[in-house]
Amino acid sequence: MGFLEISNASKSYGLVEVLHNVDISVGEGEFLVLVGPSGCGKSTLLNMIAGLEDITSGEIRLKGNLMNGVHPSRRNIAMVFQSYALYPNMTVAKNITFGLEMHRVPKPERQAAMQEVAELLQIGELLDRKPAQLSGGQRQRVAMGRALVRKPDVFLFDEPLSNLDAKLRVDMRTEIKKLHQNLGTTIVYVTHDQIEAMTLSTRIAVMHEGFVQQLGTPKEIYDTPANLFVATFMGSPSMNLVPVTIGVDAAAVYAETSDSFGEIVRLAIQDADADLKSMSGKTVTMGIRPEALTDKDGVDHRSALIESCASAVGVTEPAGSDTFVTTTFGGAECVARMRADTDAAPGEVIEFAFNMEKAVFFDPASGIRIG
Repeated sequence: MGFLEISNASKSYGLVEVLHNVDISVGEGEFLVLVGPSGCGKSTLLNMIAGLEDITSGEIRLKGNLMNGVHPSRRNIAMVFQSYALYPNMTVAKNITFGLEMHRVPKPERQAAMQEVAELLQIGELLDRKPAQLSGGQRQRVAMGRALVRKPDVFLFDEPLSNLDAKLRVDMRTEIKKLHQNLGTTIVYVTHDQIEAMTLSTRIAVMHEGFVQQLGTPKEIYDTPANLFVATFMGSPSMNLVPVTIGVDAAAVYAETSDSFGEIVRLAIQDADADLKSMSGKTVTMGIRPEALTDKDGVDHRSALIESCASAVGVTEPAGSDTFVTTTFGGAECVARMRADTDAAPGEVIEFAFNMEKAVFFDPASGIRIG
């Protein structure tokens, strides 16, 4: 049993079920990110863990103890909100220690705990200020300090960086990751930002329309998405989706598609399993990440299966360390990630290289990955 166990958990508002049979086991010290678009149920699930929302059916257990119906104050869970939720009339020091004071922790212990988190979060010089005198990043640190000082079993973060500007989000992301590495705390973190999910987590639960679409490590989610939703939601730019026809002959299994001129292109498939072979003669959706579709010079030379074909360049988008180049395969626009100094130009016909070791295939009817 996990440190935090969510078993067959559902949530309904009247006749509307917004969370469906969620099963997630979170290990002690794990950093689990719940990610998905707005309205997918991730914040509702977080509030159910915190006790701010009742669970309609199923169970939530913490350290083996059933949490259904347990008041939030008795769960030893700390939550960091998107809005920071600081008391505006209190100093930073008072905001951090107020919860301990309400639990009648002696003043010397409160002060020692406050100094410890202030040093950890580097906010010692802010202790006498009030929230209105702080920047967004400073307020977020104070909100984290107020959670840390309680030494909870689980930290819950509800989109804590969404109110910050782009650079500060990156900085705070690093700080949260450092905090987790240093303290080894158990964290459940909600975001709609797939970059945050990929960089922070030890595991990710991708959610959509109240269902967990896939639960796995960042690498599993990125390399082998369970379905078309996960494939397109995770990754920026998102995974290219190309209609292909599966062919099987005595020598090989291949994916047949067309280039930008409508000419037939055959791409060999390595180690095709029985499920994919059973699709012989049928049209499926091939998924390939932009970095696995590039030019001959930028290809991963460690790969045992590189296939190439000529196609016309549509648009080039310089992006600093990379250049994104669009073309068309199977009638679908595809994005290739190439070197910053690539000389590909719109309208030019160049060789595109497919790293077929990285290709995945989906049933276009169900959207589920094949194999």
